[in-house]
Amino acid sequence: CGYSFSLESLKMFKKLFMLFKIGRKLSTSGAISSIYEIYNPPITIKILFFVIGLNLGNNKNNQSLSSGEKLCTALQEMGTTFIKLGQFLSTRPDIIGENISKELEKLQDKLPPFDLITAKNILKKELGKENFEQIKNISDPIAAASVAQVHFANINVLGQEKDVAIKILRPDVEKVFNEELDALMFLAYTIENLVKKTKRLKLVEIVQLLREITNIEMDFRFEAAAASELYENTKNDLGFDVPKIYWNQTSKKILCLDRIDAVSIREVENLKSKNIDTKNLAKNIIQHFLRHAVRDGFFHADMHQGNLFVKNDGTIVPVDFGIMGRLDKKNRKYLAEILYGFIKRDYNKVAKIHFVAGLVSKEYSIEEFAQSLRSIGEPIFGQSAKNISGGKLLNQLFENTKKFNMQTQIQLLLLQKTMVVVEGVARKLDPDTNIWEISKPILENWLKDTKDPINKVSDVIDKTSEVLKRLPDLPIIMDRANVVMTLIAEGKFNPNSLAYRSLKEEELKLELMRNKILGGILMLVIFVLIVFK
Repeated sequence: CGYSFSLESLKMFKKLFMLFKIGRKLSTSGAISSIYEIYNPPITIKILFFVIGLNLGNNKNNQSLSSGEKLCTALQEMGTTFIKLGQFLSTRPDIIGENISKELEKLQDKLPPFDLITAKNILKKELGKENFEQIKNISDPIAAASVAQVHFANINVLGQEKDVAIKILRPDVEKVFNEELDALMFLAYTIENLVKKTKRLKLVEIVQLLREITNIEMDFRFEAAAASELYENTKNDLGFDVPKIYWNQTSKKILCLDRIDAVSIREVENLKSKNIDTKNLAKNIIQHFLRHAVRDGFFHADMHQGNLFVKNDGTIVPVDFGIMGRLDKKNRKYLAEILYGFIKRDYNKVAKIHFVAGLVSKEYSIEEFAQSLRSIGEPIFGQSAKNISGGKLLNQLFENTKKFNMQTQIQLLLLQKTMVVVEGVARKLDPDTNIWEISKPILENWLKDTKDPINKVSDVIDKTSEVLKRLPDLPIIMDRANVVMTLIAEGKFNPNSLAYRSLKEEELKLELMRNKILGGILMLVIFVLIVFK
């Protein structure tokens, strides 16, 4: 019992010390000033950060930087967990504001590499002797990020030698990440309890979501599966080539895929020197992205310049499949219909789609909603083609629909952010890219296919067969539904949260820990005064 208490006390002080280091870094870097610009916290929190950063002062080199740049620099220096936190927050302007969100998009995910001997030891341990021995000529690291680094090599596949790229997870990165997130989780919980206004921000849920997303990202089997699914969806798409995955040399900590012989899409002059038509390339990148989103409902959600390469024949090759987006049929149809409706400037039709899909409350009129859509569309179509953005249109649409109590799904927000990035890449290749002209044939063809009688019959058959399969389970399903409906009526269950149970478990742990930590704060203050006096 005494040993257990000591172990718990050690964990408690470890979390407190880690929190102290986090607060100290934010305070001394000047990044805390950017947080104060978004929210005005109570004087007690301001005093806490002032004391933590006392006698060190702000970094004078950072004085000329904006608040967002200071925060970006601080997160960069704090390592893996905080780089990931910054990348995640860059997708949530609703929490940190549009300006700081844009600054965090510039966050560079780079760290010094670990040595080749360590890399080989990880490969041998993860893959086993037989599969490891199939790998030859392992290069020094050619790229190193916060979670993993990449090496080139050759492998033997059925007597044929293949050139491959091997991605290796950093040693102990999961352990460090989860320990730091535990500390951040407690910080989020403490802030929510001290500053009641912050409860609406759902800070604990944000940290929990970051944990779930990044733990999946750190399991390369998920990335391999995503790449494999994208490969199957696009293998017949001319001009788009997903690298093949080699499963025998892939594990939780290892990803092995085809090495690509291609030029980065950011090297525009180099592409032109190879006689690659950059105008056509700009059109293709947008059409491939839209095709994957509306046809397959599965798209690469991190299509920035660093993740796109071009072969000598103009074929686009994506890499890094850690962040993928998925849309169900309802959202795919919604996306295609509204974009096509805006292209045709048929605002009444777009409005009706929202009402038919149940996305806007019937307490509002179609005419009123159509008028709000026109206020978005007409200013856009009054501009030149090179200034029109489908991604920005969606952003304005989602902002506008909040007035009509429409709840936008996270995957649609992810798609909107990706669309902005893809359009940015296309415009670097061809500044005069006409997004609407390029998008029109893809949306027209998909909408035509979905209305095809054969496809409708096939869809009905699929749904009927699924219902028939579930009929024997109907009594059990009804019992479960009755229990769930009772919980919802009592306000004890949130049916919209997939991570509800794990979140509640985390909150319970935090509540139990709070009493222990409060008892140790005095000892921490004494420790800080001794060490940093």
